[in-house]
Amino acid sequence: MKDKLPPLGQLGPFIALLMACAIFGSTTERFLSGDNFSLILQQVMVVGVIAIGQTLIILTAGIDLSCGMVMALGSIVMTKVAADFGLPPFLAVLVGVAVTTLFALLNGLLVTRLKLPPFIVTLGVFNIAFAITQLYSGAQTVTEVPASMTWLGSTFAIGGTNIAYGTVLMVLLYLCVWFWLRETASGRHVYAVGNNPEATRLVGIPPERVILGVYALSGVFYGIASLLAVARTGVGDPNAGQTEALDAITAVVLGGTSLFGGRGVVLGSLIGAVVVGVLRNGLTLMGVSSVYQMLITGILVILAVAVDQLSRKGGR
Repeated sequence: MKDKLPPLGQLGPFIALLMACAIFGSTTERFLSGDNFSLILQQVMVVGVIAIGQTLIILTAGIDLSCGMVMALGSIVMTKVAADFGLPPFLAVLVGVAVTTLFALLNGLLVTRLKLPPFIVTLGVFNIAFAITQLYSGAQTVTEVPASMTWLGSTFAIGGTNIAYGTVLMVLLYLCVWFWLRETASGRHVYAVGNNPEATRLVGIPPERVILGVYALSGVFYGIASLLAVARTGVGDPNAGQTEALDAITAVVLGGTSLFGGRGVVLGSLIGAVVVGVLRNGLTLMGVSSVYQMLITGILVILAVAVDQLSRKGGR
């Protein structure tokens, strides 16, 4: 029976989510309502989609500190080209996704071709993306957004609970990536590169190509997250994206993906994002200051990394 159960690293995030829901459900009456859970999912859908790309990169033993700022740049580009040039919303979104993909591809090229550390590369690209976002937008919020670009922020009712279309899109993306990583050869190559890039090379799989593809794919998810950010707020905000990278990394780590690469389940990142959303929502309903919310989140991240490190040592 023990062999059939998932590893504790995969069960941990789900157990933490259940415990958080039980605690907040017993302390605040509003927490367990359907509308509140729908609100939590709407609040985490941007970070949740960014976390998909971050998970893929971390599975290859990399990291991306620029993801939030690249997402913000994508949202500014797609809203400004639609507002300033009258570009059809669909084409404007494609331009925004293309920009985020190019920036993520730049990260991948610097990591694979010049062999630069991902931490330094993505930190530098974070600052570049921030500067371009501020310069291109004039540090002004873009408010003239076509209605079709905010459609994913609208809701439909199921059993009296309003659910955002963006939330459904986020879940579908997670299921597609989970299937790809689990059932396809290219998906398994991502795990192989994270586990042992040299052994992967010896069997004929070029690690650099896999890593470059992962960075480029992550850029597509950042672009989708840009659209979700616009849909949720109704504007293109040049000041967005400054904390999303840390939030996405937090979701990935809490979801059980190893920062050392090669281990993790992408669905765990979704649970990790929801755990963070539940904590913030529950503590807000209890009237707890946001400072303590950050404190608790930080403690959880350190505990998750410590458990990962101990499990790796125990497996040797």
